[in-house]
Amino acid sequence: MKLQQLSVFLENRPGHLAEPLELLSRQGINLLNLSLADTAEFGILRIIVRDWQKAEQVLKDAGWVVKLTEVVAVDVEDRPGGLAEVLQAAGRAELKIEYMYAFPLRRNDRAALIFRFEQPDRAIEQLQSAGIHLIEAEELFAAVE
Repeated sequence: MKLQQLSVFLENRPGHLAEPLELLSRQGINLLNLSLADTAEFGILRIIVRDWQKAEQVLKDAGWVVKLTEVVAVDVEDRPGGLAEVLQAAGRAELKIEYMYAFPLRRNDRAALIFRFEQPDRAIEQLQSAGIHLIEAEELFAAVE
């Protein structure tokens, strides 16, 4: 149920974002999704890739600071209110969301919501009991590749 997400810490300066992405590209590692959050001094590039172990090693070998994080992928209809329904279920279960991002899937007007929960195992249990469809890693990769 959980996916491995790589968080890469970047200086906030022109051209710096391209460097780790070029490294992954040269190794043939395709990005499933990415999110970039920044402050005035640094940014955090969050990426999901199929071969996360290889990506982690490639980036670490090149000197990048990389952290591995467990995230949960939720499958929703890509329509007004789809996200709100999941957030309402999370709220009823009193799940603490640290952050989230979303992207459309290439099938059946669906979207994937990627959540970082404070307690991912509890979140999985609570969301499934609320009838929310969670996406396994292979299902997610098959939907976008």
